[in-house]
Amino acid sequence: MSKKYEGLAHDIVEKLGGKENIMEGYHCQTRLRFKVADESKIDAKGLETLDGVTKYIVNAGVHQVVIGTHVKEVFEEIEKNIDVDPSKEVATEKKGILTSIIEFVAGTFQPVIPALSGAGMVKAVLALLVVFQVISTDSQTYYLLNMFADGVFFFLPVILAFTEAQKLRCNPILAASVAAIMMHPNWGALVTAGDPVQFFDIVPFTLATYTGSVIPILLVIFVQSYVEKFLNRVIPKSVELVFVPMLTFLVMGTLAFSVLGPIGSIIGGYLAAFFTFLSVNASWVPAVLIGGFLPIMVMFGLHNGVAPLGVMQMAELGYDSIFGPGCVCSNIAQATASAVVAFRTKDKKLRQVATSGSITAYMGITEPALYGVNLPKKYPLVSAMIGGGLGGLYAGLTNTHRFATGSSGLPAILLYIGDDTMRFFWNIVIALIISAVSTAILTYILSFRFEKDEIIPEMKEVILEDTLVISPIKGKVIPLSEVHDEAFASEALGKGFAIDPTEGKVVAPFDGKVVAVFPTKHAIGLVSETGIEILIHVGLNTVELKGQYFDTLVEAGQTIKRGQVLLNFDIEKIQAAGYETQVPIVVTNTPQYSSIETIATGQTDCNEDILAVKV
Repeated sequence: MSKKYEGLAHDIVEKLGGKENIMEGYHCQTRLRFKVADESKIDAKGLETLDGVTKYIVNAGVHQVVIGTHVKEVFEEIEKNIDVDPSKEVATEKKGILTSIIEFVAGTFQPVIPALSGAGMVKAVLALLVVFQVISTDSQTYYLLNMFADGVFFFLPVILAFTEAQKLRCNPILAASVAAIMMHPNWGALVTAGDPVQFFDIVPFTLATYTGSVIPILLVIFVQSYVEKFLNRVIPKSVELVFVPMLTFLVMGTLAFSVLGPIGSIIGGYLAAFFTFLSVNASWVPAVLIGGFLPIMVMFGLHNGVAPLGVMQMAELGYDSIFGPGCVCSNIAQATASAVVAFRTKDKKLRQVATSGSITAYMGITEPALYGVNLPKKYPLVSAMIGGGLGGLYAGLTNTHRFATGSSGLPAILLYIGDDTMRFFWNIVIALIISAVSTAILTYILSFRFEKDEIIPEMKEVILEDTLVISPIKGKVIPLSEVHDEAFASEALGKGFAIDPTEGKVVAPFDGKVVAVFPTKHAIGLVSETGIEILIHVGLNTVELKGQYFDTLVEAGQTIKRGQVLLNFDIEKIQAAGYETQVPIVVTNTPQYSSIETIATGQTDCNEDILAVKV
């Protein structure tokens, strides 16, 4: 167990309101997920500023902290810092019906994903061995490997019963036991025989097979959660250990075979008919929608309600064309968009995030790329959605489908080998090429517009020179020691001077580049072609105005010329709001120079040399 993430784990728990505020904690492939007692105690901004946290999201009452592929190690440290108490009541808003359904479906299916993925990859390996004639379909090895892969799908009702019971807070062992009753070989023998079955010669049991099914068990355990809670409430504690399980089996066994199971089978039959209709008449629709809009679905958690449709289709028809093809096209598009940003950007930190994000996205985990690169920059997200939609369109038109669930990255292409043909494999490869190429082209073209300031050729490695700097503001020159702010007056931020302005205009004091424009518009960072780095801070504590009375005319990364107007501000309104308008101007890379001297005093104009900087 790594202690590398001890500090991060401690900070996350603290920002979530402390361990006493955390009701439930778990994780998926890239995110920590929490339920809390009081949402007002959460420091959302603080969470997102933590080094190691990519994004903080609230969806369907679950507080998600996006970490990345090392989320398991972080959660191991989180577990030491939380004390989950199921008896706590959650003080959250009432959830809508759609939100509740998505939360229920997600909570039931997400824990099953690793098992389905593992089984899917075994299926893929088996298909490869057959295609390349390493084994034959009538060999014992084929029989056994197929058993390894099919076990999860055959007993899927038992697994879903367990996870659904955990979600509904009833006994998961009892739930799995009820599912086992429905899958007992003796019931299978009765179904095969085909003779009418009546319980106590009164209650008819509908002959239906439940192995590998999804809808019947979801209905059964949903009802069981209420039956079990009722029994726990009315049966004395002294005998509940015996009578609650006994009555649960009797009641749910009867309901499962007489009412709930048959209803689930009918619904499953309608779903199968719907899936077949889509495959025949509108195969392109699901793949285009998922391929194009999956990133949006991920942001709002809607994918958790859609992904299980692929599992249901596979349970009914043996393949998935609803979710898998569009999902893998979308993920490859996301990965490609992030890779292009990594290639184009000159920001070293962004390049690092984009590179690692694209690699994990190519493997099927897109959150680091989505939240770290594509969503913040927007244009890569748009490009990826278009590229994913185009790839999905091809996959849909060719009726491409996968034969097992699993990864939705490059390894997923193996899941499209089946039916003793490579047709679906080659179709998904073509779809992914379409997604990647179209996304790369769009992202690259758009980068010239949206990254123009950042991607312009960087200045050559600067050799510092002696330089004269003109005053960026018209007004009275005052020494930094007279500025009514200790940080500036003590020269802790660098040497320089200040201006008591008579005109609300800031101009460029040299030829160079804008390196930073503060979101509140009150300060701007510049670097000259000769290497001087300057901070111009308009007013004292004016950050509290949140941009009011300021108007910036440039943005970070933009090239500037001496005398160019950078910023306008309203002196009178700032003063009327109770703030001083002294403007400190400091050389932030002061240690690189031997001498920084103010060479003007009194009133100064915007074209007068005011600062002499010597190397």
